[in-house]
Amino acid sequence: MFEKTSASKQFTHEHMPNERTNILSGLISNNKQLMDFVESVTQMVLILNRQHEILYASDSYQRFIDVLNLPKDIIFKKPGDAFHCRNAVQSHNGCGTSEFCNSCGALNAILFSKKGIKTTEECKILTIENEAIDLRVTASPFQLDGEELIIFSITDISNEKRRESLERIFIHDLLNSAGGISGLSAILKELDDPSDIRDIAETIQWAANNLIDEIQMQREIGSAEKGDLVPQLVTVNTIEVLQEQKKLYNNHQTNRGKTIVIDPVSEQHILITDKILLKRILGNMIKNALEVNIPDDCITLSCVQKNDGICFCVHNKSYIPVEVQAQLFKRFYSTKGTGRGIGTYSMKLFGEKYLKGKVWYSSDPEKGTTFCFQI
Repeated sequence: MFEKTSASKQFTHEHMPNERTNILSGLISNNKQLMDFVESVTQMVLILNRQHEILYASDSYQRFIDVLNLPKDIIFKKPGDAFHCRNAVQSHNGCGTSEFCNSCGALNAILFSKKGIKTTEECKILTIENEAIDLRVTASPFQLDGEELIIFSITDISNEKRRESLERIFIHDLLNSAGGISGLSAILKELDDPSDIRDIAETIQWAANNLIDEIQMQREIGSAEKGDLVPQLVTVNTIEVLQEQKKLYNNHQTNRGKTIVIDPVSEQHILITDKILLKRILGNMIKNALEVNIPDDCITLSCVQKNDGICFCVHNKSYIPVEVQAQLFKRFYSTKGTGRGIGTYSMKLFGEKYLKGKVWYSSDPEKGTTFCFQI
């Protein structure tokens, strides 16, 4: 778990609220024409100063953060800090200062507005509470009492993005599986050799099971996002789980000749957890490694005791570029095209929100990439 940032951490030294900032906040609240406009529009509205600090938040914004159970004391905080953005909270100086903020649509819109350009961008936020939020933001410059300020309007497009992306993902995966079954069935009619018929029949069965698995995955994601998913706790042998995953993905349709091995240092432990969700997390880590185009890559699975938990890891030789790292674990972000990218997001959702563990990764050009889940 991450600790909440203290007041001193919410502001860098040069951006502590000063007398002028307090005066501006009062001027905004007392400007009836401005308030009537801000409270009449359908979007949530924040008014920011040149340091990106919130001077005013509309009632609709206050209602939105109530739903997310976020703190109400947002005045003089920056938007990312107010939203509990994971990148902002983990950065020493807060919103706008981490290496990942360069790809943030909200920050880019604000920076353009400071140049006098009204700008609309989309923004993905993953909070420290593991809530994924998709926003459409518009930053518009305006002046009040000689000060250059920013009207920052926000529309929650999470449901829209979720519906569109799930439809694309679901239909894409269903068509892949159904197409495979159809093609194999056509081949089956042309065969006479009993051995060949048996091989094709087994492959059809595997493809049908995979189709069922994809449907179940979509149901689990939907239940998890609505908060309806109830973990089914059973006894789990850590080595047996690794062996099952190795066997499954050595023969998986996404495996194009890559070797999967279990690290000899792996330890056998007995856990009480939801085995299906654990296998979902490890499976998505392995599929990510399989989909990377690295010749002669070797994927290594491991499990060791670490501190007071059990740590599962999946390693491969690839390196994740910094601009991609900034978007990892965000819902529906993918380098594989529009409408993909639910795997890394579901790792966090299942691993941290439901199994109460911790999911993270490390990526180095020389050492490769390792995804880990500690429970």
